[in-house]
Amino acid sequence: MKTKIALFLLALLVVGCTSSRPVVRTTTKPKVTTKKQPVTQNKSVTKPVTKSGESKNNTSTHTSTPKTDTQVSLEATSNVKTYAEEIQMYVDNFKEIAKNNMKTHGIPASITLAQGILESGAGKGKLAQSANNHFGIKCHTGWTGESVKHDDDAAQECFRKYEHPSESYRDHSLFLTSRTRYSNLFKLDKGDYESWAKGLKAAGYATDVKYPDKLIGLIERFELYKYDNEVLSRDFKPVKKEVILAQGADYYTIQQGDTLYSLSRRFNLTVDDLKKLNNMSDNAISIGQQIKIK
Repeated sequence: MKTKIALFLLALLVVGCTSSRPVVRTTTKPKVTTKKQPVTQNKSVTKPVTKSGESKNNTSTHTSTPKTDTQVSLEATSNVKTYAEEIQMYVDNFKEIAKNNMKTHGIPASITLAQGILESGAGKGKLAQSANNHFGIKCHTGWTGESVKHDDDAAQECFRKYEHPSESYRDHSLFLTSRTRYSNLFKLDKGDYESWAKGLKAAGYATDVKYPDKLIGLIERFELYKYDNEVLSRDFKPVKKEVILAQGADYYTIQQGDTLYSLSRRFNLTVDDLKKLNNMSDNAISIGQQIKIK
């Protein structure tokens, strides 16, 4: 009897030991699983970051920038950068007004359009947008119309405001014809836009030393002289300027597509050499501008 009882207890002990082994294995597996789960969750959390819309937007912005930069741009006196297509649209919008003013007041349409482009940034400048003022005309004594304040040579100066850009064009013509300091301009040939551009600077219309070159560059690049031709019934076409000799030093007239880098290669100079020769603080050049090359 004692032997049977001993055998029974031994059997229970063996069964207990064998049944405990799976329990140990079962508790071990969840531990491994719980270690892996946080890793899987972290990966899923990072996916929204890698798929962020912001990163995609930033990429698309950078890829589109070079396309814009390849366009030839002009820096207006209104500190607004304008492009060839915008300038041509501006010309198409205001060429008839400029021609009519030429017939009435004797100011070359090419000059009026070039000044409008330069002063207003082809209509994109702040004064053009807020006051329809395309020529930067200040209030001056006697102005009784509406006005706006705008920072220019001094802070918050008074500038004329118009209901429509055409009024600004008309006032530009009246402004030049009614002031004695511009009287010498009207002794010039109406088709001589180069003399008019230089005459405006000499009379004090602008302080920018490159102002005449900028006007001439715009007129020749966008063929604004054609509108003078239409009014004067002529077929004038400017002669392409090449390297010319002036006052013992070689000068070059900037053409479409020129850059300081391309000119440095052409004339065996460095960009810094060209800037020093011409007292330039930056790389900005304009069509029609004359620069020293020796």
